[in-house]
Amino acid sequence: MRIESAFEVPVPPEQAWSLLMDVPRVIPCMPGATLTETIDDGTWKAMMSVKLGPISLAFDTDVKREEADTYARRARLSAKARELRGRGAASATIDSWLTALEGGTRVDVATELQLTGAVAQYGRGIVQDVSQHLVQSFAECLKAQLVAAPEKADAAVAEQSKPVGGVGLTLGAIWRRITAILSRGRRAA
Repeated sequence: MRIESAFEVPVPPEQAWSLLMDVPRVIPCMPGATLTETIDDGTWKAMMSVKLGPISLAFDTDVKREEADTYARRARLSAKARELRGRGAASATIDSWLTALEGGTRVDVATELQLTGAVAQYGRGIVQDVSQHLVQSFAECLKAQLVAAPEKADAAVAEQSKPVGGVGLTLGAIWRRITAILSRGRRAA
């Protein structure tokens, strides 16, 4: 599934690019993720905790910088995750690119996500809603890293370190699906 997000920050593209290239600073912005090891300048290991309803999952994740085009200000990261108890896997390709704006920068993030195992059993709609929420939280944390005072940026990262999900997030995704179906039914009538 493809998930897209964009946000604008009142900083020059050079400053935003510097953050995108600092992957050890970016990884903790992913909800539930913790950087565990830096292998080299383009490879890292992370742990990611996810909770979807009654399922708690912990993923050992390999993150690799696949591309970094400084001139075009485009970057690609790949992530391959294995659930520690063998209940599934996930892989993602995260493309980011910057566009200069008057007085700032637009940051676009497009994620191609593939899930297998227990998480994929929730159904495409719910997983997509939950994933969209995660990507939006990730974007908000990146934005805080770029424009917030240091203590607020640290607080944004600390908030992301909590395990992702919970019943509320899952129920919210289900509720959004139900209301979307109901509103389509009203339009068709």
